[in-house]
Amino acid sequence: MRIAVTGSIATDHLMEFPGRFAEQLIKEQLERVSLSFLADHLEVRRGGVAANIAFGLGQLGLDPILVGAAGVDFAEYDTWLRTNGVDTSAVRVSETLHSARFVCTTDQDQNQIATFYAGAMAEAPHIDLAEITARTGKPGLVLVGADDPEAMLRHTATAHRLGIPVAADPSQQLARLDREQARQLVDGATWLFTNEYEAALLAERTGWSRRNLLGRVGTWITTLGEAGVGLARDGAPDLRIQAVPAGRIADPTGAGDAFRSGFLAGTAWQWPQEQAAQLGCALATIVLESVGTQEHKLVPADLITRIDRTYGAAAAAAIEPRLAELS
Repeated sequence: MRIAVTGSIATDHLMEFPGRFAEQLIKEQLERVSLSFLADHLEVRRGGVAANIAFGLGQLGLDPILVGAAGVDFAEYDTWLRTNGVDTSAVRVSETLHSARFVCTTDQDQNQIATFYAGAMAEAPHIDLAEITARTGKPGLVLVGADDPEAMLRHTATAHRLGIPVAADPSQQLARLDREQARQLVDGATWLFTNEYEAALLAERTGWSRRNLLGRVGTWITTLGEAGVGLARDGAPDLRIQAVPAGRIADPTGAGDAFRSGFLAGTAWQWPQEQAAQLGCALATIVLESVGTQEHKLVPADLITRIDRTYGAAAAAAIEPRLAELS
C-alpha cells in the first residue's frame, strides 16, 4: 500500500537551554511575558512533519509520496529526500518564498517553546490532491498532517471524495482551527493521531466528547511520551503500548513523527495495530536519541533487539521478517 503524506516541509532550528523554563516564569506576570533564554547549542536540521514522516516511511521501503509546499531553497533537501526513498514529484516549489522554519528551544526537562514560520507553506492550498492522484496513482492512505489550514481541509475533503482512507494528524495546527474546521478534519478519519495535550485541545475545539469522537473515527492513537501510546476504538477496550526505553535523550523533536512512520508502515503491511504501534515506539526512541528529526540511522537488527527487550521474543519474531528485507 502506497501512502501520500501531506503537510509541512521545513527547516528546524533546534536550541538547548541549560535551565528550566518554569523557573523563569512569574505566576503573577503571565499576562505580560518578556523573556529571553540564552541557549548554549544550536542545530540546523531538515524537518517539517510531512517530510519527517515521509522520510521514516522511505527508510522502511514504503515509497511514500510527499505532498506539500517548499521554498526556493528546497533543492538540497529535495535531493536528500529522494536519496532516502521519498517521491517528491508532488511537492510544490515556490518561486519567491523560502521553506517554512521551525525554531524550537528545549530546556533540561525536555519542555519546549517553539515558533513556526509558514513561508512557502502558504502556497499549499494551491496543491490539488486529485490531480496528483490522477498522475501518480491512487494511494491506499492519505495522511493529512499540520499544514496551511485551508490545504488540510482541501486534502481531507478530496481524499474522502475519492474514497481514500484518511489519517488525521492536525497536531500543532489545532490551536489555529475553529470548531467547524476541526470537525471537518477529523470526522470520518480511519486513524486519528494526537498527543495527550492535543487530545484535550481537540475535544475543546470540536466540542465533541471523547465518546462522540470515537464514534466518528476508526482508531484514535494518542502518544503519551514516556508512558507509551494509547489506542482507542469505539466499542472496544483501550489498548496501551509501553514505550521502548531510551538511553540518553538527545532531543524530543520528531519522535512523534517517527512513531507515525512506524505505525503507518505496519498498517501498510497489514499488521495488527498493536504490532504496528510497537514498531512506531521503537522508531520514536531511536529519534529521541539523536539530534534532528532525520539524522538517525535505521539499523534493522537494532530495532529488532529493542522490540525483543521491550515486548518479548514473540513480538520481535513477528516483526523480524519484514525488517530483515531492509538489511
